[in-house]
Amino acid sequence: MYKGGRLLIRKLLFIPPILIGIAVLFYVTSGRQTPERKLPEERARAVRVIVADQTKLVPRVTGFGSVYPGTVWSAIAQVAGEVIYVHPGLKKGAILTAGTEIVRISPADFELAIAQAKANIRSAEAKLAELEVTETNTADLLMIEKRGLELREAELKRKQNLLERGAIAQSALDLEQRETLAQRKRTQDLENTLRLLPTQRAVQQEQIAIYRAQLESTELDLARTRITLPFDARIAEVIVEAEQYIQTGGTLVTADSLDVAEVEAQIPISQFRSMVHASIADGLPTGITAQSLSQIIQTIGFEAIVRLRAGSDIIEWPARFARISDTVDPKTRTIGAIVAVDGAYAKAAPGQRPPLTKGMFVEIEIRTQAREDRIVVPRAAFHDGNLYIVNADNRLDIRPVTIGLVQGDLAAIDEGITPGETIVVSDLVPAVIGMLLTPQPDDQTQNRLRLEAAGEQAHP
Repeated sequence: MYKGGRLLIRKLLFIPPILIGIAVLFYVTSGRQTPERKLPEERARAVRVIVADQTKLVPRVTGFGSVYPGTVWSAIAQVAGEVIYVHPGLKKGAILTAGTEIVRISPADFELAIAQAKANIRSAEAKLAELEVTETNTADLLMIEKRGLELREAELKRKQNLLERGAIAQSALDLEQRETLAQRKRTQDLENTLRLLPTQRAVQQEQIAIYRAQLESTELDLARTRITLPFDARIAEVIVEAEQYIQTGGTLVTADSLDVAEVEAQIPISQFRSMVHASIADGLPTGITAQSLSQIIQTIGFEAIVRLRAGSDIIEWPARFARISDTVDPKTRTIGAIVAVDGAYAKAAPGQRPPLTKGMFVEIEIRTQAREDRIVVPRAAFHDGNLYIVNADNRLDIRPVTIGLVQGDLAAIDEGITPGETIVVSDLVPAVIGMLLTPQPDDQTQNRLRLEAAGEQAHP
């Protein structure tokens, strides 16, 4: 009984603190106001923007290729013989001037042939002169024989009259007839000889012409024994040595011209087509002929630059658009654009500008006529063919656009954007149509686009 009473007392002792806590809580809560509820506020996203301005655009494409000389000359032996002279400077890589004799073949055989041809000509000319004398002598002799024939015919007529009167025998008349016929034969032989003389003279003249042609051919072969450079050249290959016997048609030396260097770069067909399309406002003539191709190139107004990147240095050469290669690469679907640099060696400056030598790997940039009314944006601003636009309420609008020429870090817009609109150029994730934006003009990007579109700065 005593223990039960103490347990009851202990349980009752917990009640007062609980009641006191409830009273304090009620007091505290009853003296405060209910918290005010606020609607959630919309937060604006800060984005970098540029203005869609019509700017000057120079359509261009770039490609890479190796330099090769505009003219490659091979010295081919046109006559056979022993090489008796090789220029001491005829070495691979040497630069020699035009007209330098580089190889000489023994001329002995050709000098003998020339002497023989001249002797043949003199002999034939002597025979021709002999024919002229023979013609004169035969003509004089013919006159004499004709006079003798006249006398014989008169004597024959006289004896015929005598025979009719019985003054002479028949045998005398027969003898006179034989003598007359013999005289006629001698006269006819001389006339035949005179008729043949013009033909004999013509034959002899043709023989002289043959001998003279042989002389000219031999003299030409003699000239071919001395091989000289047709232009200033850099020696690429030497395949001849002194005291070597060479056959006709053998290659002796290969040399490269110094005046013009060419570069062929492979450019995607789509890029080249877009460049041409972006550079012309009017149509081009249809069909390809020598005349129409020249007109097309002139209308488009191609320009070219050859660029060499040597570490941090960039060296440029002005070039001219030469032609398009004759084939299309079936694997890469590219065409070969060939540009030419005049004065490849003449424009070299030691320590500053090297010559454009064969095998040098360079970049070429082909430009066309500028357009003043194109809208360009950074390529990074596109999102699956769409652009992010800040509308008049500073809210996001996602706009599909048609992309035209793409070059470097920029792209031209053909349709979908009007001048003056604001384009987002920074990343925006997530991008929700109608979201509130805080546009911040990116003047640096705007100026870079303007310079790059006008071709006033090099591609990185």
